[in-house]
This record gives sequence, C-alpha cells and structure tokens, in this order.
Amino acid sequence: MSVPLYQAKAEMFRTLGHPVRIRVLELLQAGPRPVRDLLADIDVEPSSLSQQLAVLRRAGIVVSFREGGLVMYALSTPAVADLLAAGRRILGEVLTDRDSLLAELKARD
Repeated sequence: MSVPLYQAKAEMFRTLGHPVRIRVLELLQAGPRPVRDLLADIDVEPSSLSQQLAVLRRAGIVVSFREGGLVMYALSTPAVADLLAAGRRILGEVLTDRDSLLAELKARD
C-alpha cells in the first residue's frame, strides 16, 4: 500500500531535520566527497557521521560508491541542492521580516 504524497514529503523533511545531515548535504553540493573529508569538515565522531550518512542513503537523498579505496558520497539528484537553496531563501526572508518587524516595534517606542 502506498503512502499519501503529503506523508512522504513529511518523512523527507524529518530526514532533513538534523544539523549534521544538513551540513553533509551542504558539503556535497560541491561534488562527491570521501568520508574522510566529510569527517575533517564536520566535528562529529566517525560513528555518528556514519549513522547520519546511512539515514540519508536509506532515504535516497545521497548515494555512495567506491572510488579506489575510498567510500564516496554524492547528492542523489541536483534537486537536493535546489531544496537547500530554497531553505536558505526562505530563512533569509523570514529573518528579514522579523528584523523589519523588530525595527518597526522599536521605532514606535
């Protein structure tokens, strides 16, 4: 039995709801990276990074492959980078709106 689209979307956003996972996706926007490079750029234990990569891989958001002796990770589709960019735009607009509201409130005092 298939799940409704809204439920599948909610699950995808839950998968993205972890800071380490978001950081991994940000780093992978530049292209495939070996696990050792991800570890160098993210301040987490190797076991924690491995767990977060597994979550992203199971969700189909990243793919892994071997290149020589290295395990490489990459975004599964360029749409993941588009989603991160949309998140940045939304966050920027929300924060801008809050800043302008705060300025308006202070101006009234």
